[in-house]
Amino acid sequence: MTGLEAGAQAPVATAAPVSGAIRFLGQNKPFWRLLIRGSVLLLLTLGIYRFWLTTDVRRFLWGNTEIAGDNLEYTGTALELLIGFLIAVAILVPINSLFFLAALDLGLIGELSGLLAFVMLALLGQFAIYRARRYRLSRTVYRGIRFHQEGSAWRYAFTALFWWLLIALTIGLAYPWAQASLERLKMRNTYYGDLPGRFEGSALSLFLRGFPLWLLVIGPFVAGAVAAFRAIDWPALAAAFLEGGSGLAGRIEASNPGYALAIIYMISASVWALFTAGVLYPAFQALMLRWWSSGLRFGSLAVTSRLRTGNVYRAYVRFLIYGLLFAVAFSIVVWVGLVLLDLVKHGSAEAEELTTALIIVLGYVMVALGYSVIYQATVKLSLWRLGMEAVELSGIDVLSRVKAAGKPSSALGEGLADALQVGGY
Repeated sequence: MTGLEAGAQAPVATAAPVSGAIRFLGQNKPFWRLLIRGSVLLLLTLGIYRFWLTTDVRRFLWGNTEIAGDNLEYTGTALELLIGFLIAVAILVPINSLFFLAALDLGLIGELSGLLAFVMLALLGQFAIYRARRYRLSRTVYRGIRFHQEGSAWRYAFTALFWWLLIALTIGLAYPWAQASLERLKMRNTYYGDLPGRFEGSALSLFLRGFPLWLLVIGPFVAGAVAAFRAIDWPALAAAFLEGGSGLAGRIEASNPGYALAIIYMISASVWALFTAGVLYPAFQALMLRWWSSGLRFGSLAVTSRLRTGNVYRAYVRFLIYGLLFAVAFSIVVWVGLVLLDLVKHGSAEAEELTTALIIVLGYVMVALGYSVIYQATVKLSLWRLGMEAVELSGIDVLSRVKAAGKPSSALGEGLADALQVGGY
C-alpha cells in the first residue's frame, strides 16, 4: 500500500471537483515480462537482484500513473536499496547475536531473552516501516516537486507497538482506532513540497463498516472457544495432571467426557475463522483502501475514493485461476522431469540423493517465485490501478502555490524493512 499511498497523495492542478483525473497507463504484458525476467535473475543471482527488481517495479508503477496530464516519477536507485540493506544487516547481526548469547544464560536474563527479542524486533520493524515510507516519499516526484516526510520514527514505533498490543487484547476491535491514529501521525508529518498533509478518516466510520466482517470471522470463533471452555471439567483436568505418571491422555479422557467435544468445538471454530477470513479478505482490503484514500488531505485538496469491492474480488479470482493453471503446468513439468531422471540415473545412491535434494530445493524456489509473479501481476497491479482510477479530487487549485521543499532521505529504513520482512512497494 505504501507505493499506492505515494501515488494517491499526488494531487492535480485542475478545477474541482475532478473525477477520473488520475489514470494508470501501464499495460499488463510489459509488467508480466518485467516480473518474469526479474524472477529469473533473482534465481540466478541467489536473490541479490531483488533491489533492481523492486526499483524497476516502482518506476513502472509510478511512471505510468498520470495525474492531470503529468506522471509521477520515482527517483530511487537499486544501489541505494542495496547499501541500505547492508547497513541494516550490520546493525541487526550484533543485536541478534546478543539475544542469542542472552538465551544461553540460565537465570532471569535467559528466561526473558525471548520476550525481549520479540519486543525489540517488533519495535525495529515499526521503526523501519516509518523510515521506509520516508525514503519512498522523498523519491516520489510530481511536476518537479518531491514529497517528503518528517517526524520521529521512534515515536511512531512506540505508538504502533502500543496500538498492536491493544488490538491483541481486544481481539481486533481496536484496529480502526489504531489505523486512524497511526495515519494521522504519518500524514501530519507528510508534505508535498511545502504543502502539509493531514488525515481525516473516521475511526468510528471504519469500525461500523468493518464490524460485520469482524463478527463473521471472530464471532463464531469466540463462541466455539467459550463452548470448548464450558465443555471441560477443569477440576478433573487439574487432578489428572497432578496425579503424574504415565497414561495422562487416558486419564484426561476418562475424567473429562467433554474433552473430545471441546477439541471438536475448537477445530470447527478455527476452520470457520480461517475460511471466512480468506473469503472476506478482499472485501476488507477494498474497505481499507477506500477509507484510507478518502481520508487524505493536502491543504484544501481532498481525496474521495469510489473503489468497488467487486473489482477487488475479480482481481483475486484472476489470481486463483492463474495460480491453478501454474500449479497444473508445473506438476506436469515435474512429472516429466522425474520420469527422465529415472531413465538416465546411473550414479551412486549418494549422488542420487543429492540430485533429488537439489531438485526439491529448486522446485520450491521456482514455485515461490512463480506465485509471487502471479500475485503481483494480478492482485498488486490491479489494486494499484483500481485504487488510482477510483479517486476523485477537489480543491486542487492549492497546488499552484506549492514551493519545492524537503530533501532525499537515506535508504536505511528500506534496508531494515527488507531485512525484517516488513517492506513493500
